Amino acid sequence: SAKLYEEMGKLAKKPNAKLMFEAFEKEEIKHREILESLSSEKIANIKPEKAIDLKISDYLIDMTFKPDIEYQDALIIAMKREEKAVKMYTDLLNKVDDPEAQKLIQFLIQEESNHKLRLETEYDDNILSQC
Repeated sequence: SAKLYEEMGKLAKKPNAKLMFEAFEKEEIKHREILESLSSEKIANIKPEKAIDLKISDYLIDMTFKPDIEYQDALIIAMKREEKAVKMYTDLLNKVDDPEAQKLIQFLIQEESNHKLRLETEYDDNILSQC
């Protein structure tokens, strides 16, 4: 994900879209570092919480990246990526029996859900509120 956001940030011509993709690249790198530093002890202490789901992305169609992408479309791309990540980890969680792996996957679901919430809130505040 970090690599994709990096590429999108480099290609985006609109300043607000460029900044958003660069911020998500940094966040994905930070997540990788967190995951790499997790020990069995730390995983055992994870207490996943369910994030609020505004479900805005549920009603939006997938967008294709293009260099002159508008901020609204960039938000939609990012929301849809997070939505798909949550679904992927949720599907994986249903196939895993190991309690430690389940906790780690629940943590990932929580992280991706929080990203999606942040994006949906941004979309609601700055796009939908202007309609």
